[in-house]
Amino acid sequence: MPSNSLLFPVHQKGRLTEMVRYASSHLVASNPEKFATARGEYVRTHFKNTREVAAAVSGMNLKKAYTYLGNVVEKKQCIPFRRFDGSIGRTGQAKEFKTTKGRWPVKSVGYILRLLKNAESNADAKDLAGDDLFIKNIVVQQAPKTRRRTYRAHGRINPYQGHPCHIEIILSTPASEVARAKDLDVAAPRASKKGKTIAAIEA
Repeated sequence: MPSNSLLFPVHQKGRLTEMVRYASSHLVASNPEKFATARGEYVRTHFKNTREVAAAVSGMNLKKAYTYLGNVVEKKQCIPFRRFDGSIGRTGQAKEFKTTKGRWPVKSVGYILRLLKNAESNADAKDLAGDDLFIKNIVVQQAPKTRRRTYRAHGRINPYQGHPCHIEIILSTPASEVARAKDLDVAAPRASKKGKTIAAIEA
């Protein structure tokens, strides 16, 4: 196994079952003390809705994300649907995101909020600055479909599947900015095209 792979234990029914690799473990492997992670597996909420919620808050400051998702629950702001937008109704609330389609997936927002709070607690345990935390990376992946059946007319049976998902969140603090070297601010004199031509002829 590569040395730079970062593995995390998964607890199921009170016992340690296996180790899982985060999709963005390469981000954390360089400096684990600077990142806080949280992960949910087989989350029983729709993958497509959850993906759009994750895309809306990716890169956002944690406090701002809490406020935004709270507004979505109260239907003061919407989640813009950009990828999985088939048969999605339009709303005026989507104008601020430069699109027309949006929804209010309250169930997916609830799971994302719970994982954000979990990651924030993990960040607090590492003494990371709470006000500066932002969502460095958030990944939503499809989980195996849950299979049920529904009964139709004339004795037929159709599949009735659920579409759960895996969610993982990585929080971090902004990297400190390094001052630009003064010698780089002085632009080097550029040779003109005419000067290059004359130098080539003399050579």
